[in-house]
Amino acid sequence: METPALDNAADETSATQRVFCPPGARKFVLVSAILASSMGFIDGSVVSLAMPAIRADLGGTLVDAQWISNSYMLFLSALVLIGGAAGDVFGVRNIFLGGIGLFMATSLFCALAPDTDTLILMRALQGVGAALMVPGSLAIIAKSYPANERGAAIGMWAAYSSLTMAAGPFLGGMLLSFGEDWMWRLIFAINVPIGLLTIGMLVVRVPRDRPSERRALDIVGAILATGGLGLMAWGLTALGLPPAERAAPPLTWIGAGGVLFVAFVVWEGRAPAPMVKLELFRSKAFSGANLYTLALFFGFGAVLFFLPMTLVSAWNAAEWQASLMFLPLSLLIAGLSGRAGRWADRIGPRLPLAIGGLLVALSFSGLAATMPLRQMWVVTLPVLTLMGLGMALLVSPLSAAVMLATPDEDTGLASGINNAVARAAGLMSVAALGAVAGLVFAALAPQGADVAFGALPPVRLAAAAELQRVEATNTAFQAVAAIAAALCLAAAIIAWLTQPHWAARERSVVEAEGRAANEGFGR
Repeated sequence: METPALDNAADETSATQRVFCPPGARKFVLVSAILASSMGFIDGSVVSLAMPAIRADLGGTLVDAQWISNSYMLFLSALVLIGGAAGDVFGVRNIFLGGIGLFMATSLFCALAPDTDTLILMRALQGVGAALMVPGSLAIIAKSYPANERGAAIGMWAAYSSLTMAAGPFLGGMLLSFGEDWMWRLIFAINVPIGLLTIGMLVVRVPRDRPSERRALDIVGAILATGGLGLMAWGLTALGLPPAERAAPPLTWIGAGGVLFVAFVVWEGRAPAPMVKLELFRSKAFSGANLYTLALFFGFGAVLFFLPMTLVSAWNAAEWQASLMFLPLSLLIAGLSGRAGRWADRIGPRLPLAIGGLLVALSFSGLAATMPLRQMWVVTLPVLTLMGLGMALLVSPLSAAVMLATPDEDTGLASGINNAVARAAGLMSVAALGAVAGLVFAALAPQGADVAFGALPPVRLAAAAELQRVEATNTAFQAVAAIAAALCLAAAIIAWLTQPHWAARERSVVEAEGRAANEGFGR
């Protein structure tokens, strides 16, 4: 129950900031944030694992599979910034509650979806809920804890969220491996009890916060960003469709999306309360960090989405086995991110970002080279462990690079922009590299057979046709992995050219001081 007394008593003054939440309620804020983040993490990681089962149950095509993912990512990436700003305008707890409620309700409708069109629509609405919920989970911790306790609380949130990120795919894979095709629906349905528990704790134990500012939300910017990203993603997807199935040439969609995106940039430069502060991009380090994010997460998102499909549909791996391929990623990020962050603090972000990107590029190159071997445990798992090491080295330094490149008053906005860029990169990668995979597969697949990339055939094929299907799937994924490797290598080069390095900076300062002293002595 909420009372005015709680609202009035909630505000306490810390050394640097006022917080709205009394000490006894803060543990409920933390648990709620962890549960909400867990829903988002599990949903994002398990859906790609479940895609072969979803396609088998609903009769979905590769384009359906792409948009079951992309409809969610589109609205999450386009609206996550306005979702964060909405907490400042309407109160963090209110927006966080609204996001959880919408995410939970649409998860239920996803579980009940009778066809792929309904599932795609519900995933889009689920992305809107996530755009309110994801930034809210961290913002409510920041507003509930005083500065001297906030770091520990965020550390606990990150640690437990990492555990759910590791356990979720495995548990989901076990469910899919030993159940019927329809059991993918339980992956969405599980969000309902988690959401109800989270909402109950917030409503009963956590008081309302007062909005920190009164300003207009950038609705026009949100519409332009969503339209631009959506049209470009659809155009990239259409590249993989037969010409007869295209409503318009792919370049028409991509061009229209580009026009809207240019309009978005122009609007952001004139809007009274912009989602994106364009002057931040005047910083070479900030622009470089976001370009790095775009290239690296474009490749990373494609591998994360298409590899489970390949393992399940072509290698005949059980879903729980496919899920274990990404366990090193979660464990290494959880175990090494703190050390990598401290390393970046000591020497600057350039070296950690460059080495991390290079390791991920080497891992994806290894995937491209070794796919024909089909040795999941002996070859593929060690190769993916190298990817996990690279990601563990770069995640914290990337956040540090974004923060270091922006003024203190803009760090929250800068972090949100970088988060949105990462999610938009994942959206575009599934669309563009899905088209690549579909085209390569179609060129090599057995003619006349009812087969598609990333899907199990509805009927048993003859041995020769089945071997050809498997080889076509492997080759299609090799193309995806090779492109992803090139992008991650480009990211490593971008980091080296744009990010600061403390030792180099200190040497340049010493040399400049020495030259000035020599010039003064000569005069």
